[in-house]
Amino acid sequence: MSTLLYQATVPVFEQTLTALDAILDKAVAYASAHKIDPAVLLASRLRPDMLPFVRQTQIVCDGAKNMAARLAGAEAPKFEDNEASFEDIKARIKKTLDYIGGVKAEDIEAGENREIVFPLGPNKMKMKGADYIFHFALPNFYFHLTTAYGILRHNGVEIGKRDFLGAVAGIAPA
Repeated sequence: MSTLLYQATVPVFEQTLTALDAILDKAVAYASAHKIDPAVLLASRLRPDMLPFVRQTQIVCDGAKNMAARLAGAEAPKFEDNEASFEDIKARIKKTLDYIGGVKAEDIEAGENREIVFPLGPNKMKMKGADYIFHFALPNFYFHLTTAYGILRHNGVEIGKRDFLGAVAGIAPA
């Protein structure tokens, strides 16, 4: 049995959510060193019509847990969307990692041709599992992850590509 769908999702989410968690530590240190109220960073946006940093991170976590649950044919845990600090966001990341870490590869693979129904704004969308992963879930996940990264970088947090990527599987530190 191939585990392509699983390998393209859960381990990737684990790597990038772990990297996001480490980036939050840098944001906290930056705010402290520059005497910036952390709430300013949490409320920051790239543009007025875009969601703030805290919401971007909530969507990143939701994307990972919802994708895993939908593919596995399970009910995703509900999170309250009440994060008000970097510590709260780190706790949400941990809950997300705990959940997706318990999803079995065979359950993700079984969702390849399952019809996935999910909300998109006021609409309900339907896609086959593999299409959902590659044409919606992953692009949406990376959009919000990149936006969260961009907000912190734009606000002066000293992070770079290595921070964004985190510990890449198969690459040993030099």
